[in-house]
Amino acid sequence: MSYHHLRIARPVTDLAKSSEMYCRGLGLKEIGAFTNHEGFSGRMLGRDDLSWHLEFTQCHHHPVIPAASVEDLLVLYIPEKASWAAACSEMKKAGFTQVRAFNPYWDNNGITFQDHDGYRVVLQNSRWEVS
Repeated sequence: MSYHHLRIARPVTDLAKSSEMYCRGLGLKEIGAFTNHEGFSGRMLGRDDLSWHLEFTQCHHHPVIPAASVEDLLVLYIPEKASWAAACSEMKKAGFTQVRAFNPYWDNNGITFQDHDGYRVVLQNSRWEVS
């Protein structure tokens, strides 16, 4: 079986705020949006060079409260030190809060950030090697 693209969908409390934070912090752009489609509104964020994107949604009839745990992580690997440091700086400027990782492994070569809904993003200063 072959997969060509990954979408990570998350309910959020504020579509505009979440979109702005992730676009600024991760250098993403809005690649799609919908308004009141069968009771849902959403925005998709990504980039042309990525094989994944994020989708943030809100349900207008039965609001879903984000329920991220401290181990629900979006981990992004940035092997080049200067690029990683710049990305971490952008996350802070975008409004993410730097937090201590629940699993100390992520603090060894990375920094964990949390958004206003409690979702966590780890920027890991290493290369992912498929074994």
